Amino acid sequence: MAPNPMPSALTFELIAKCSVTKARASLLTLPHGPVQLPVFMPVGTQATLKGVTPEQLEGTGCRLCLNNTYHLGLKPGQAVLDAVGGAHKFQSWPHNILTDSGGFQMVSLLELAKVTEEGVRFLSPHDGSPMLLTPEHSISLQNSIGSDIMMQLDDVIATTSPDLARMEEAMHRSVRWLDRCIAAHKYPERQSLFCIIQGGLNLELRRECCREMVARDTPGIAIGGLSGGEEKDSYCRVVDTCTGLLPEMKPRYVMGVGYPEDLVVSVALGADMFDCVWPTRTARWGNAATSSGTLNLKHGNYANDFSPIEEGCTCISCRPKSAGGLGISRAYIYHLAGKETAGAHLLSIHNVHYLLALMRSAREAIIADRYPQFVKGFFGKLYPDRTMTPSWAVTALRRVGVDLLAD
Repeated sequence: MAPNPMPSALTFELIAKCSVTKARASLLTLPHGPVQLPVFMPVGTQATLKGVTPEQLEGTGCRLCLNNTYHLGLKPGQAVLDAVGGAHKFQSWPHNILTDSGGFQMVSLLELAKVTEEGVRFLSPHDGSPMLLTPEHSISLQNSIGSDIMMQLDDVIATTSPDLARMEEAMHRSVRWLDRCIAAHKYPERQSLFCIIQGGLNLELRRECCREMVARDTPGIAIGGLSGGEEKDSYCRVVDTCTGLLPEMKPRYVMGVGYPEDLVVSVALGADMFDCVWPTRTARWGNAATSSGTLNLKHGNYANDFSPIEEGCTCISCRPKSAGGLGISRAYIYHLAGKETAGAHLLSIHNVHYLLALMRSAREAIIADRYPQFVKGFFGKLYPDRTMTPSWAVTALRRVGVDLLAD
C-alpha cells in the first residue's frame, strides 16, 4: 500500500504550455529561491563544479545545481556535513541544491558495487574501504547535506542490459526502496523528495513504474536509468511515454541528460529539468558549445581567430571588457587548451552559461507559444543542410507535431 502523501518543501506553478508540442514553462519555488523551468542543472559532484567558483557559477544565472550523495558521504563525510550545517554553507552556495542519491554509482562503479534488497555495498574508490548505501542511509546523508531536492535511492542498471528479469527486478525494487526513503525522510517540510521512474527501455515496465510511483505522491518525479548508451530513438520513446503518464502539476526531471539537442527535444516531449557533466567535461577537452555546434578549440584553425568563443554570448568569458567581461578569444583558448587549467576554466563558464541560456530561450519561446519555431531554428543552425538532421530528432519531434524537414 502506498504511504500517505508527504509534506512538500516546493511549490510548482504552470505558466504556459505549447499549443503544438508537450513543452511547458513553469516556476519551481524551493527553500533557496525560485527556479524557472525548463532548466539545465550543472553538476558539482564533489560540492563544486570543476574549475568554477561559487561566485562564477552564480554569475551564469544558475539557481539550482547538483551534488552527489555517494561522493559527499565518502568525503567530507556525514560528521563534517553535520558540523558545518550542510552543503550550502560548506560550499558557500546561497541557491538551491539537488542531490543524486548515489544510485547511479551502481552503474558507473559496478565493479565496486553489489546490489541486494538491503542496499548497495561499495568499495570506496578512495581507499577500498567498504560502504553500505541503503535507502535509509542515502536519505540520512541527504538530510545532512541539506539539499533542497533529494532523490530516492533506486536500483539502476544499464538500459543496454539484455536481462529483462533483472530489469523488472530493479523496477520493483526501486518502488520498494522509495517507500523506505519516504519513511526515513526527517525533514519533508524543508527538503523535497523525488521518486525515480525505472524500467529500462521496456515501455510496459515504464508504464507500470509510473503508476506505482505516481501513487506515492512525491513532490516531484524523475525519469531515471537513461543516458546509458541507449539509442536516441529508444530514449525519446521512454521520455514521451513517461511524461504522458505523469501529473501535470509536478516537475518532471530527466536525469543525466545534457547535450543541447537532447534538451531541446526532451522539452518538446514534456520534460522540465535536466543535468549532465557535459558542459564542464567537454570544456576540459577544449570543446566549446555554440549555436552552430561544438567547436574543438584545440584545433590549429583557431590559432589566429580573435573572435569571441561565440559571437553575441553574454557570459563573462565572451563578453567584451567594455561590457564588464573578459573578452576572451578563440585564439587565447587555443593557446591555453591542454597546457593551462585556465583554458578549461574559461570554457566551463561559457559552456554552462550556454546551456542555461538555451533553456531560458526555450522558456521564452514556450511562453510566446513559438516553441515549434524555436526548435526548427535551433536545428536549422546546427544542420544548415536539413538532410543531415539526426533521424532520431526528426522522428521524436514529428510525434509531437514538429516536422524539421518541412518548410
